[in-house]
Amino acid sequence: MSLWSRRKFFLTSLAGTAVAGSTKLFGAAPATLGVSLPAAQGKRPLIISSANGVNALHKGMDILKAGGDTLDAVIAAVTVVEDDPNDDSVGYGGLPNEEGEVELDASCMHGPTYRAGSVAGVRRIKNVAKLAQTVMQRTNHVMLVGDGARRFAVAEGFPEENLLTEHSRKIWLAWKASTSFNWRPGIDSPEWKEKMSSIFQGTPEDQALLARAMQVIKDPPTGTIPCMAVDAKGDISATTTTSGLSWKIPGRVGDSPIIGAGCCVDNEVGAAGSTGKGEENIKISGGHTIVEMMRQGKSPTDACLEALSRIARHYKNDKKKLGTFHIYFYALNKDGVHGAASLWLNGYEEGKRAKYAVHDGAESKLVDCATYFDSVGGDQ
Repeated sequence: MSLWSRRKFFLTSLAGTAVAGSTKLFGAAPATLGVSLPAAQGKRPLIISSANGVNALHKGMDILKAGGDTLDAVIAAVTVVEDDPNDDSVGYGGLPNEEGEVELDASCMHGPTYRAGSVAGVRRIKNVAKLAQTVMQRTNHVMLVGDGARRFAVAEGFPEENLLTEHSRKIWLAWKASTSFNWRPGIDSPEWKEKMSSIFQGTPEDQALLARAMQVIKDPPTGTIPCMAVDAKGDISATTTTSGLSWKIPGRVGDSPIIGAGCCVDNEVGAAGSTGKGEENIKISGGHTIVEMMRQGKSPTDACLEALSRIARHYKNDKKKLGTFHIYFYALNKDGVHGAASLWLNGYEEGKRAKYAVHDGAESKLVDCATYFDSVGGDQ
């Protein structure tokens, strides 16, 4: 039995004894919310991410199979998503702040050396996960923000570029038109009843884009990509990268670049990350909470559900209030056991169940998340 397995056995046994004793003293433990799933089997190497990374995880797995570093593996995977103009929640083409500027955040943690790097509020630099890794490797700081982070990136050879694609610019203009009378034709204009006609043309592509615009105007995306990997030896690393909440106040920073919230690694235990409303995660230090729950013997899935329960308790499990946002947690442990949990049954795409991406060395696939509330929510 490995040291980690013996530790888990001891802690689980100890926890079970404590629970049994407390039940005798105080009566039956209260029922808890949350719909878990059958326990996942551990396998190494392993790499997981949010669902939008399903077509990118092979990049990281190739590095793991070749004996490469776990941090290089997760950075390689998320870079594919950062470079994709069709993913409007990360990197190039990310939906902008309220002024039309794309601002990116990212963090990373390297389990074997217990180092970390982070950047926040970065403009005009596309690959901020790699930039966070560079902060970790080339400075004695952990976090750089704003224009200082941009200047550091330029000094380190990162190219500056306009990150606002035509796709995202049109959606931003549609949002402006829907929220401000100043950004639409006046009532003296024959087009004033069709405020979007000057932005979207009649092509099928533009009509599809208009439908997307209406979706994100109603429910501003908070999409992100966290990615975690464990190699054959049991070393672990993680990264999280995002363009943040769309239409945010310039300078707003969510949980993604916050070590211990949007990204957390302990090489002796496991790793965790998150997507969704970052403010809620920051308030519970979700990544750190999950890692500590795994240290105590919880499975990755149950640790994620525990983090969700802490958020829900802030609102006394009031579904009406909790229904105004969505949040996911993702985790893996040192044995290669993985799990994820979402606050609501539904995913970010309307009508689809919440899922996450897993590559176990054979294939990259989507797997169902456990759910805290087994119903649809998240401002749907």
